[in-house]
Parts: sequence; structure tokens; C-alpha cells
Amino acid sequence: MAIADSSLVGLRKKSLREQALIALRRAITTGELQQGTHLVETELSASMQISRGTLREALRQLEQEGLVSAGERGRLSVRHLDNKEIQDIFAVRASLETLAATTLLQREDLTDALAQLRAAVSTMEQLAGHEIEERIEADLEFHRTLCRLSENDTLLHAWEQLEGSIRMSIMFGGYERGVRNMDVARHFKLVDTIEAGDSAAVSSEISEHMRIAAETLMGS
Repeated sequence: MAIADSSLVGLRKKSLREQALIALRRAITTGELQQGTHLVETELSASMQISRGTLREALRQLEQEGLVSAGERGRLSVRHLDNKEIQDIFAVRASLETLAATTLLQREDLTDALAQLRAAVSTMEQLAGHEIEERIEADLEFHRTLCRLSENDTLLHAWEQLEGSIRMSIMFGGYERGVRNMDVARHFKLVDTIEAGDSAAVSSEISEHMRIAAETLMGS
């Protein structure tokens, strides 16, 4: 890997840990650091001009997010996913987001919640053709908003713990498959189903949404 010319070179002051975290996360989710790449602390800390202690803090966070995994002797590498893991990730997502959506149906201000969801999908639509990073973030923000609107903090926290794994699954599938899963019409359809108020239909729609997403990324 040629680090000298990459986005991992030279971090400016703010929170060095936070900057390191953002730079490493971006490098992983864009494929600059490919799945299976061994992360050498001396090389990374030198190229990013930060201490190994600061780097370790960022790597620890990435491990918690599911972007980095520890192998023999604790050596860290960019996580590598297989089809079974992707299926598991999206099965858990389906359960969490079904609970979020069916809980949402009980809100008195459902109209306002639906407006927020539609605004999130509109943002996805506006970013069509933009960089893949921006589109990933917009897609994740829609699903995060759905979980947040459930007002179940434990559910939201559980979903956020999957974010790293979701990002990795997108990289596993590649650009074209990842973009296919950002289909605006499918997301608007999900909001319309929630608006209709039938919890069984909502559960079925989310399960189908996640099944298609997983199969798309796996190339099924």
C-alpha cells in the first residue's frame, strides 16, 4: 500500500484521535485500505503524524465499530466479510428496523415523523451522482432516522453498533451493487408502507428490503 500519497497523510489539530478515526474510517469504507490489510502501527502513525497511543485509540474504536478485527497475537487488520456474515448483519438490521417502524406507528405525531423520513430519502435523491461516501452516509442516515424516531435509545444504540459492519458489507459488494441498494423508490415505498399503518405489512416490507439488500451485495 502506498501511504505517502493517500488521504492518511498529515492530520491537523482539532482532536487528533477524532481526525485519525475519520481518516481511517474513510480509507476503509472507500477501499483505500482493503479488506484483510494488516494495520502496522509504526507505518500508520508515521504517515498520519500522530503518536502510536492516539492511533491505538482510533483503532480500538474502529474495532468496536466492526471495521477492524484482531487476529493472532492481537494483530489488527481491516475486517473481511463473507456471505454468511452479510446475511447475519442484514437479518439483525431487519429485526431492529422492524421494531423501530412498528413502534413508530404508535406515535401521535406520526405525520411529523414521516416527514422526517421523506426528507431523508429526498437527501438521498439529491445526492445521486455524488461521491459514494456521501451516498452511503445519506442512506445510513435514513435508516438511523427510522431507529431514532422510535425513541428507543437501546434500539438506536444497537443499530449504531452495526454501522461499521454495514459499511464493510457495502465495500464487500463494491460500488455498483452498493449504489443499487440506494434506490430512492424503494425507500419511499418503505415510508409509504409505514404511513398505511399496517404493522404486518411494515414487517414484511422491511424484511424484503433487507433481503434484497443482502442478496444484492452478495451478488445473488
